Amino acid sequence: MKLALCIIDMQEGFVGHLRKGPYLNRACEVIHHTAGLLRAGGHPVIHIRDVEEAESWSPEALAVIPEIRVEEGDFHLEKTHSNAFWETRLAELLQEQEAGLVIVCGFAAEHCVLFTYQGALERGWRAAVLQHGLLSDHTEAVTDTYRFRHTVAYPALNISWSRPLPKEIRTRHNVLVPDPRY
Repeated sequence: MKLALCIIDMQEGFVGHLRKGPYLNRACEVIHHTAGLLRAGGHPVIHIRDVEEAESWSPEALAVIPEIRVEEGDFHLEKTHSNAFWETRLAELLQEQEAGLVIVCGFAAEHCVLFTYQGALERGWRAAVLQHGLLSDHTEAVTDTYRFRHTVAYPALNISWSRPLPKEIRTRHNVLVPDPRY
């Protein structure tokens, strides 16, 4: 089973104003580290951009912020709805990549990230939000998302990549952890 990291709406027009606060750098560091772990293991990293405002936004506003590293081999998807599965080829891409667990992160915790998380569950994937990888204009929305959704922390993903991840991942205290039998 592969993991898939969906990095949602980390665009200048959505999160550029968050540089003034304490959360953007931390979220970007966690997302970057997690993406690196997954890339090293041959797991897909998918950058999802909202282009609903493409006609009224500049190309700079639509661009992924420089704090998020986009590397060769990463996948790119554009969406016009809050749920990244809706009217996109995200489901097909996840099937092609044999993803079994979809990890979502990015902006905004209470909108596009949450709707994409729910979209994954509705389509039969296991899903989790990346701890410390969510942003919002409302800090309580981030806290509530962690509290009421499956959450995975990047240290739990930092396991040996010399063998495939186990097919079964157990849920304990609403946090996904690798099965200790592997």
